[in-house]
Amino acid sequence: MRRTVRRKTFAKERIIMAASSVIVLGALTATGIWLRNDKSSKEDGYIVDLSEIENDTAGGTVGTQALKTAENAAAGNHLGDDLDYDPYFQETNSGNVENPDVSESESMSAAGSKTDEKTAEENAEETTDSSVARQKPDADKEKPGTDPSGSGQESPAPSAEGGTEGTPAIATAMQPVLSFGEDDPLVWPVVGNVLVNYSMDKTVYFPTLDQYKYNPAIVIQANEGDMITAAASGKVISVFEDPQIGKGVTMELGNGYEITYGQLEGILVSEGSYVAMGDMIAQVAAPTKYYSVEGTNVYFKLTRDGEPINPMTRLGN
Repeated sequence: MRRTVRRKTFAKERIIMAASSVIVLGALTATGIWLRNDKSSKEDGYIVDLSEIENDTAGGTVGTQALKTAENAAAGNHLGDDLDYDPYFQETNSGNVENPDVSESESMSAAGSKTDEKTAEENAEETTDSSVARQKPDADKEKPGTDPSGSGQESPAPSAEGGTEGTPAIATAMQPVLSFGEDDPLVWPVVGNVLVNYSMDKTVYFPTLDQYKYNPAIVIQANEGDMITAAASGKVISVFEDPQIGKGVTMELGNGYEITYGQLEGILVSEGSYVAMGDMIAQVAAPTKYYSVEGTNVYFKLTRDGEPINPMTRLGN
């Protein structure tokens, strides 16, 4: 009795295992068929006809273009005719390049299209001899002094400034117009009392020298290391050193006006630079031996066409 039950149980297990194997094999077979069909359907979109490329090998430019098109298609890129690229485009508002006029761009584009048509005609007339096709580009190399676009016009010769003749130079920076009139005010370069006043009609006393003499500037009390700011906007025309007033800076204001600052150190400007009113230009230095008794100060002088002017008439309270 027990043997009969065991036989029946064993038979059922074998049937179940056989049915499971059939189901698994069927599922794997269906999956493989589906993957193969899906792969073949995807590959259909990337079939490239290489016969045209081989036939155009002797065509030079045409064969190269076909090869690039095939590579783009295989990579999934849709460039080619969709790429609107202007080879003559240059970055706008750049100081290193000059953007050609619209008329020049149109003429360059027209010359380029004529060159492309001419190249296509030459490729159509070439023989199938591959050696001749490979030697032709060497014969068509650019000659010095010719336009690389193929228009046949001579390229402009380089000038001594690094550009080309007939091409206007591009300014590297905007140069502000200097304008300073009789009614324009000045601001104090430092805050302090006036140690020695301007005086050109009579002599004034200089304590260090222990003598009276004319003074074409004012001497303003200051602390060593204080920042000195520009009393007016202008252009630095001189950075110098003088035995009496030490290191100094002279700025041109316009209309013949100039300002000279003395007793400086740590100068922040250079000759040819433009400075706006209120910009820092230097620090106050230790006084020279000519002003040891007066103490640390800033020498401040205003002139017009070389003639001294009392800066106190322009400085606010």
